[in-house]
Amino acid sequence: MLLSIIIPTFNEEKTLPRLLESLSRQTFRDFEIIVADNHSTDATRTIAGKAGVRVVDGGSPAQGRNNGAKAAAGEWLLFLDADTCLPSDFLEKATGELTGSDLSVASCLLDPLSDRKIDKIMHGAVNFYFRETEDFFPHATGSCIFAKREAHRSVGGYDERVRFAEDQDYVMRLSRSEEFGFLRSVRIPVSVRRLDKDGRLRVSVKYIAAEAHLIFIGPIYTDIFRYRFGNFG
Repeated sequence: MLLSIIIPTFNEEKTLPRLLESLSRQTFRDFEIIVADNHSTDATRTIAGKAGVRVVDGGSPAQGRNNGAKAAAGEWLLFLDADTCLPSDFLEKATGELTGSDLSVASCLLDPLSDRKIDKIMHGAVNFYFRETEDFFPHATGSCIFAKREAHRSVGGYDERVRFAEDQDYVMRLSRSEEFGFLRSVRIPVSVRRLDKDGRLRVSVKYIAAEAHLIFIGPIYTDIFRYRFGNFG
């Protein structure tokens, strides 16, 4: 099997069906799906089970991704957030680009699932920053990270002690020994629900502060940013 898709969840009954439906329509088929669920109190597990995907126990996003990776059989791991939705040719284009490259870890630029101009501008700025820092300070969001399974194992997976920006810490550690890059053939559609819930200015300030912490101090091991997994009820 070429690809194992790992989705950490916590009370995602509203978003998971759309992602699973988009995966069922993929033109590329050599993959398995693993949902790592943090003991959801809604119908998330039932939905995953009815869709025929494998369900393992999760925890925090980092714990869920690690638990999913332990159960994975694929040569490549793809970590997705539950609130993404993929175009039908996404996996075909992405895997084609990966297998023709020297990359061992990769991510995608962001395409907001929103028609609002402010969201296009914000995500455009993030994409520009990601591309400009790609070679010396690599970034990735949890919405889309590809990693070879052996590379994931070589760094011990995600650091479960990290409380915020664990995906950033993950690709930074991998990039020290593995080739990292952004895929050019695809972008990942991302939800703006956190922006809607917490406010665009507040989220922007939080992520700028987190970036400063990563640059000048290092990984974020405390709950100073008060991140809550699945806090969208």
